[in-house]
Amino acid sequence: MNKTVLCTAILAIFSISTPAFSDEISDLKAEIAAQKQAAEAQKARLDALEQKLNGVQQQQAGQSAPPAAPGALPAGVSFAQGEGLSYKTPSGSVSLYGLIDVSYVHTNHANANGDSANSPRVAWFSGNRWGLTGNRAMGDSGLDVIFRLEAEYESQTGNDDSPGVTFNRDAWVGVQSASLGKLTFGRQNAIGRDPIASAIYGDPYGPAAPSTEEGGYSNNNNFKQLIFYAGSATGTRLNNGVVWKKKFDNGLFAGASYQFGGIPGNFANGSSETLSLAYAGGAFNVAGFATAAKVADLANRSYSIGGNYTVGPVRVNAGVYHYTAEQGALGSRSDNAYTVSAKFAPAGQMDYELGYQNMKANNAAVNGGGNVLNAFANASTAKATATGSRATLYASAFYHFDKITEVYVAADYLRLKDGYKFGATNGFPNQTEFALGLRTRF
Repeated sequence: MNKTVLCTAILAIFSISTPAFSDEISDLKAEIAAQKQAAEAQKARLDALEQKLNGVQQQQAGQSAPPAAPGALPAGVSFAQGEGLSYKTPSGSVSLYGLIDVSYVHTNHANANGDSANSPRVAWFSGNRWGLTGNRAMGDSGLDVIFRLEAEYESQTGNDDSPGVTFNRDAWVGVQSASLGKLTFGRQNAIGRDPIASAIYGDPYGPAAPSTEEGGYSNNNNFKQLIFYAGSATGTRLNNGVVWKKKFDNGLFAGASYQFGGIPGNFANGSSETLSLAYAGGAFNVAGFATAAKVADLANRSYSIGGNYTVGPVRVNAGVYHYTAEQGALGSRSDNAYTVSAKFAPAGQMDYELGYQNMKANNAAVNGGGNVLNAFANASTAKATATGSRATLYASAFYHFDKITEVYVAADYLRLKDGYKFGATNGFPNQTEFALGLRTRF
């Protein structure tokens, strides 16, 4: 066989066998790829099973975890003295808080015979209370939803302050943000008594600086009666109220409120409107308000302005009030009142307060006992009026164990002049009260 024939034969054999080798390589590559894909799928399944196993184990561990050590709080729960018990989440918090004030009081002229009384009674300085308050971010809106439910009770009996009404102090919900301020709906303070208005000068026990919080003086004794001039058609609180408050960057505060009357066909009756302004100037603060209300279709109006000044350990407060009311056939009522007070808080655990207030009523409607009706009271059924004044001098001293607990002594002297009668004095022209108390917050 010559060389040419041999070469031709080799080339023919090679050309026949090459496709067979190519097919085998392709098959091997495909098999390898398939095996890799299967391995990746198996790994993903194993990872998922491991995650599920971990979750089940963590759940079982939580259910069978030993009880927390004595005094320990669950995750997310905290307690701060005087600020209540709080549960915090990434988007908000809910707090339980309260105040307990027990007062033992000596009062002369406690009945028509002029006898004295010695007994515990409704808290001298501030009503006993407990409540829930909270806030929560409203998604990405930039707003927080806020709420408060607050009840008042009597420490000497445990009874509700308003029988059958649980949340008689507060029952409101609203929204807030730095740009909007606070907008709240429901039962809440009449804003004339709040720290955005007369609370900063009505007596020496309120805050010195304005704020958008609720607060203000109470009406539990003879010297805290100016609060009624800061009220509404439903007393010192708003039912069916809408309240807006805002703090501005330049130290100004503004507030406005509207109370729905809710009477079909006569929307104005039972309604109240209030505007307030305040300025926080550091050592010097000033505030005021104007309120218009319709009570039994009779117009009631109240105005006030005042402020305080702090120098060293001494804070001085002063304010004036003017009130007018229609009284049907009895004619119009006109009241003028003023207050001055001071607080001395030297370094240490003691502080001392002294104050004087004077309320003069001109042609004010009286009830069946001849006692002058409070401002914004319903005078539609009154049959007579009186003119006169009531003045009260008061003082107190506190010893503070810490930020949340204190004991106090307090006294006041009330004097009535001319035709002004007040039911608590039982027909006598004066009354003296003396109190010892202990209060604490949680």
